[in-house]
Amino acid sequence: MTERVRKAGAIWNGDLKSGGGMISTESKAMYEQPYNFSTRFEDAPGTNPEELLAAAHAACFSMAFASTLKQKGFTPKQIETNAECTIESQDDGWQITKMWLHTRGQIPGIDDGKFQELAKEAARGCPVSKLLGQGLKIELKADLIT
Repeated sequence: MTERVRKAGAIWNGDLKSGGGMISTESKAMYEQPYNFSTRFEDAPGTNPEELLAAAHAACFSMAFASTLKQKGFTPKQIETNAECTIESQDDGWQITKMWLHTRGQIPGIDDGKFQELAKEAARGCPVSKLLGQGLKIELKADLIT
């Protein structure tokens, strides 16, 4: 068994509404990016945890789909996946309620039926989908580009 550990961290100063923080990754791909109440719950410029979850899910799904396609004899030219992570105010506080994936693929030699089947298979095998799917509704839309 191979194990890989990836690290990220966050620092927060102050209270929820007037405070702020920085998010960083070990690789420095994202280094000291600011975030605060306005970037998370309003539309202020900057990052937030839900955006990062969406990015991770889109990236992971694209890789899982490429792997699934190759295993089934297809070589993808391009896979583009966008993700939307929804956070909603509930009676007991904020809750992440849904992840929506929209993938588009240029896959030579595949028909739409097989494309749809393999997109669903990739969603079941994607590590981030497996993790999030335990308590989150995940919707997938797949478009074959010809």
